Amino acid sequence: MIDFLPFEFRALEVALEGICSSLDAQTRELEVVAYPALDELTAKTSSRNLDRVRKMKCSMTRLTSRVQKVRDELEQLLDDDDDMADLYLSRKTAMSASVSSDFGHDDESPTLASKVSGSSSRGSAVISAQGENSVEELEMLLEAYFMQIESTMNKLKTLREYIDDTEDYINIQLDNHRNQLIQLELFLSSGTLCLSVYALAAAIFGMNIPYPWRHNHGYIFKWVRISFNVISHLIYEYVVYILLTSIV
Repeated sequence: MIDFLPFEFRALEVALEGICSSLDAQTRELEVVAYPALDELTAKTSSRNLDRVRKMKCSMTRLTSRVQKVRDELEQLLDDDDDMADLYLSRKTAMSASVSSDFGHDDESPTLASKVSGSSSRGSAVISAQGENSVEELEMLLEAYFMQIESTMNKLKTLREYIDDTEDYINIQLDNHRNQLIQLELFLSSGTLCLSVYALAAAIFGMNIPYPWRHNHGYIFKWVRISFNVISHLIYEYVVYILLTSIV
């Protein structure tokens, strides 16, 4: 910044430069680690990759909180001119010295009221001459670092959106695998039902019950078995058709 700024402004600039640079460097380091980890998680969902992304997300949350706090403080300071004027410590020191020197000369002011009035008028002149310019200089200084911390916040927001998109993609994959398992379970259940229907004929004919049509009608068992086989097959085909149409 400008070399002729007051000392307190130069000290504030050094502090803001250190804070903003440190936060920006941490954000860049997090980006270097985060994006490859998220891409690897997208390619292969495993416990190891999930744990890496979890730790990275916790670090990003803590860093975002720190960046947001600095940004809010700078924004609040920029919105209040009185707070920025209060940061001009050199002007306050000069005004205090001027008031003290005025009270030290008794022969120039006959009464205490005239002393206070004279010092107040001179202090007001100093404020009117320097106040607006100093606030503008401080405002330029704060706006420069506010833009820098805003850029860091935008990087973290972009990373957050990428994490959310990755989580949505992982959830879609998990839902797809879950639906495939449910579909397989329904296929197996329908197959078991059809086998149970097919075995019903054998169970009926296998019971030790005297049937009048058993004598001289041995071919009936063969046709009943064929009929139950066809019925079971038709039931299974119907269930599979219903499942496939519902999935599509």
